[in-house]
Amino acid sequence: MELPALQELNNDQRRELVNTQQRFMAWQDASKRLLATRGSMVWQTKKGADYLMRSYYEKSGARKQKSLGVRSEATETLKAEFERGREEAKARFKIIDSVMDRQAAINRAVLLGRVPLTSARIIRALDDAGALGAGIRVVGTNAIYAYEVSAGVMVDASITMTGDIDLLFDSRRGLRLVVSDEISEQSLLQVLNNIDKSFARTRQSYRAQNADGYLVDLIKPMRNPPWKKDRDSISETPDDLTASEIEGLVWLENAPSFEAMAIDERGYPVRIIAADPRVWAIHKRWVSLRVDRDPIKKRRDAEQAEVIGTIVAKYLPHLPVQADALRMLPKAVVDDAIAIFGTA
Repeated sequence: MELPALQELNNDQRRELVNTQQRFMAWQDASKRLLATRGSMVWQTKKGADYLMRSYYEKSGARKQKSLGVRSEATETLKAEFERGREEAKARFKIIDSVMDRQAAINRAVLLGRVPLTSARIIRALDDAGALGAGIRVVGTNAIYAYEVSAGVMVDASITMTGDIDLLFDSRRGLRLVVSDEISEQSLLQVLNNIDKSFARTRQSYRAQNADGYLVDLIKPMRNPPWKKDRDSISETPDDLTASEIEGLVWLENAPSFEAMAIDERGYPVRIIAADPRVWAIHKRWVSLRVDRDPIKKRRDAEQAEVIGTIVAKYLPHLPVQADALRMLPKAVVDDAIAIFGTA
């Protein structure tokens, strides 16, 4: 098989990737500080006395309100400090947000943008809702963007172009999607509608599609024994997506998490949490050999397995291909795929 080329980032791209990573860290810090000042502190009168009340929504969606004490010099100071801190957090976030806008323009100029815009928007929405890495992982082709940016390379577009995203749902874990202080919990389909109102569930209940034909698939491992049931959907909303059970996904579910900051087509950073690239590549190799796999997809699966195997072997030496790191995989599957890591 002729392997699609890996193109290493040039000096300008490496420099701006590092700049973006550093500025994204500052943006995340400013975002967290802004989140810490969410809600309000107000005076409430009870039984003739004024009490300082702190009100806010937690990420879980629960509304919290507690008394910080009767009105006094100390609570007056506490309220003033909170409001000053909130204004400082807003100002700091505004500055770093502008910096990210400028960095995005530079990233576009040096051709760093890789992640399809719709994919990036979906991943960010899941991250904001507290689901990314906490019950949802990015699998399928979009995971490649996390692996390539960590290696400082770009994978040939012939095997990264995609019009869909696969979301691996760990149905063993409790998961709630919280999108704002005003809305305590939403379904996955509602989160998608916040991005693009044209997203709707298809006849296949595990899939949503928008007006442009972009597909979102919610998938989960097939349990063994088959009668062992767990959650099918993230929410209890009747029209939400219900995960499709697929054989072999338990390997990705049990693999270590892999996190990276990739860059979308507009030049903005996006945090991706996927499965360990070693496990991902071996799983792709296994899928490519299945007799029930579509012949056209089989070749693409094999190419993706080969290229990520090369990335691991050549650029990610901190991820050795050893038995203890791959214990969630059947030995026969590992033995069959081990050659893909020998192409460096």
